[in-house]
Amino acid sequence: MVLPSALKRTPLHSTHRRMGAKMVVFGGWDMPVQYSGILQEHHAVRRAVGLFDVSHMGEIEILGPEAVAAVEFLTTNAASRLRIGQVQYSGLLYDHGGFVDDVLVHRVAENHFFVCVNAANQEKDFEHMRAANRWNATVEFASERYAQLAVQGPRALDTLQKLTVVDLAAIRYYHFADGEVAGVAARIARTGYTGEDGFELYIAPEAAALVWDRVLDAGQEFGIKPCGLGARNTLRLEAKMALYGHEIDASTTPFEAGLEWIVKMDKGEFLGRAALERQLRTGPRRKLVGFEMRGRGIAREGYQVLVDGVPRGWVTSGGPSPTLNKNIGLCYLPPELATTGRSIQVVIRGQAVDAETAPTPFYKRL
Repeated sequence: MVLPSALKRTPLHSTHRRMGAKMVVFGGWDMPVQYSGILQEHHAVRRAVGLFDVSHMGEIEILGPEAVAAVEFLTTNAASRLRIGQVQYSGLLYDHGGFVDDVLVHRVAENHFFVCVNAANQEKDFEHMRAANRWNATVEFASERYAQLAVQGPRALDTLQKLTVVDLAAIRYYHFADGEVAGVAARIARTGYTGEDGFELYIAPEAAALVWDRVLDAGQEFGIKPCGLGARNTLRLEAKMALYGHEIDASTTPFEAGLEWIVKMDKGEFLGRAALERQLRTGPRRKLVGFEMRGRGIAREGYQVLVDGVPRGWVTSGGPSPTLNKNIGLCYLPPELATTGRSIQVVIRGQAVDAETAPTPFYKRL
């Protein structure tokens, strides 16, 4: 297969092809969608451990004497409250309150922040942050300096602990430590996008293949599987984790997407604050809600949602849940209709198929 010259590749691209991964184009990147199969990979993460190449994700660093003030203004959450070694889920917003992106903010030092951003948005995010930066702080595009691997599942800690002297059990959820994995310098963050316990490793691109192979070796006794974007999507949907371009985009506010908890209105000025204040007064126009299919059929992105036979919303994400053995999805509805237990219909190939709004997350680990 000849790839378009503009298509991007992670440092593990040749490894994926050597291992027989099925490749797809995602956000301008040639990425593995599956290896052994989405179901097998999904179950490996829920029951044991899986390994993902997420090196397509972007990294931006903000540092300098006024880095705290810069990050406070650029993001919705309260970065000033982060302790060194702590991670925060947050949002980058436009002035009108819609999402530029959702991000993970890591506090590396008093005046040094490390931000993980979505793959397709990284250049846009950097320009947005650079243009809005009016403080004595530097915004650096750092994606070329990092590869990223995700080790996810109940045996992730046991797998990774074989390769590092860092006490992984001491790293709390949404915290990180800098150390070594397989003899390679690594930022080890207890974060992920699957709804399971696990770690995300930030390493030098030239070390990615070595660490990938060592993690697979270390996880063999637990049944580790290399995993692609297919399982990553089914796992995050079960956990109701937002995907940019689906649940959130430039037209969506955090209050509409059920992400009000990442907005700290009491912290002072930040991009998008005025628009969010207006929405607090008027109320959101729509709300994100989960649903389960009652009739036969799989809901997909963009499918129309009916309430009492009238078009009232649309599906943002949908598909089978391998863990629950149900067909599930997320959709936007007017706030007064976005309540649990409501009968709805999803239009699938021209037919209205019964469904019912349901509590989320669909899956939550014990």
